[in-house]
Amino acid sequence: MSSFVSDGLRIAYLDEGEGEPILLIHGFASNAQVNWVYPGWVDLLVKDGRRVVAIDNRGHGESEGSHNPDDYGAPAMAEDAFRLLDHLGLAQVDVMGYSMGARISAFLTLNHPERVRSVIFGGLGYGMVTGVGNPEPIAAALEADDPSTIADRTARAFRAFAEQTGSDRLALAACMRSSRQKISEADVARISQPALVAVGTKDEIAGSPQKLADLMENAEVLEIPNRDHMVAVGDKVYKAGVLHFLGERR
Repeated sequence: MSSFVSDGLRIAYLDEGEGEPILLIHGFASNAQVNWVYPGWVDLLVKDGRRVVAIDNRGHGESEGSHNPDDYGAPAMAEDAFRLLDHLGLAQVDVMGYSMGARISAFLTLNHPERVRSVIFGGLGYGMVTGVGNPEPIAAALEADDPSTIADRTARAFRAFAEQTGSDRLALAACMRSSRQKISEADVARISQPALVAVGTKDEIAGSPQKLADLMENAEVLEIPNRDHMVAVGDKVYKAGVLHFLGERR
């Protein structure tokens, strides 16, 4: 992966293909390879005639991070994405984020609206406004010396995922404990770009996609049938819906 320096941290990214650019922002405990390359998104979008840029968020994948919660938070990671656009000389892009990446995409869109042509919020509905649960069990699970002591089912899943991806578990715990700046309904309503809210029908984490879409003037919902939060990202219905949505922007 290529890299550049943002806020003193080396941030890794992929840059493949030619054509209209799209920026991909992965979810918590994941990385560009796991979230976008392995499920086939990068190949799909390149074959669709697009330039695909996928960032490893700070503390994830090949990007540098720290074990200090103050160094994280979606607004800070949105600024990393913004600086990546500057680094690559990209004046305007379509943006797709999944889960935590959707929250980061929202801050990027709100704070730098002139740089975002359209935005896709994957794996996150009205939970963008309300938050998506208590971070402490997941942070504690990531820090635990013995994973067999983890009682919480969701926390066990995130610990297993972090181990599978070879992540820095302490960096992820710091990210999970970071200050979680809320996005109000009024803020979401300021998003005027075309938006797609794509959530699995069995996703118990994301919150209502329709309730989030109703806050925006130019948003639509894509339901991903029979998929939960962890597996919806690679679904063919999700991919087809995104290609259709992006095709309308051409």
